[in-house]
Amino acid sequence: MNEGLRAKLQQTDANIAAPSMEQIVDILRRRIVNQDLPPGSKLNEVSLTEEFNVSRPRIREAFGILEDRGLIERIPNRGAVVARLEADEVFALFEVREVLEALAIRLATEKVDPSSWKDLAERFGTPAKEALKRGDIDFYADCINEFRERTLAAANNKFLAAQMEGLYDRTRVLIRRLLLVPGRAEEGLKQHQSILQAMLKGDAELAERLKRANIRSSRESFTEYQKYVL
Repeated sequence: MNEGLRAKLQQTDANIAAPSMEQIVDILRRRIVNQDLPPGSKLNEVSLTEEFNVSRPRIREAFGILEDRGLIERIPNRGAVVARLEADEVFALFEVREVLEALAIRLATEKVDPSSWKDLAERFGTPAKEALKRGDIDFYADCINEFRERTLAAANNKFLAAQMEGLYDRTRVLIRRLLLVPGRAEEGLKQHQSILQAMLKGDAELAERLKRANIRSSRESFTEYQKYVL
């Protein structure tokens, strides 16, 4: 085979194999929020260009998106590192979450059939309770993530969704750590059960109030244990 043609075919294969910018950002985002890359971890440009089979400018572009979302920071002479949340930032996030997440709950309750929450209420029942008894925090964390994703989708408000996207990324790491605080997961489970019962009844105002109370309770736990959480 002509060497020039071989090179072109190889280049074509490489282009096909290379992930899109959206895929690169999503992969790195997941590594950060799942703490495969904990706060302070350095993101190596060279190794990422090799892993994703893309150029260094492409990786820098992905870094820019992650930086805009508050997930990484680029430090002179050090490069890109996973961002750490400071206490004042956490309290500010709680303030915004209380308003936006409660709003999402109210809109979701108003806009969909109450019976659509039945399966989720069941998952937050015995399965979640048994998971916590055996120390399976991951199962409960997945329940919370599913609850958020479904309520946000049901709220059907693109402007709210845009605001919530960045908040979710920045708070997932914090929430997983808070679930390790003594009694926090059990209390949170009871609170979510109450919220879902209100949603099953179609009581949007009560569901919103209960969600606000849930966020405030989580903030109180953080206040008490922040030196262990951050």
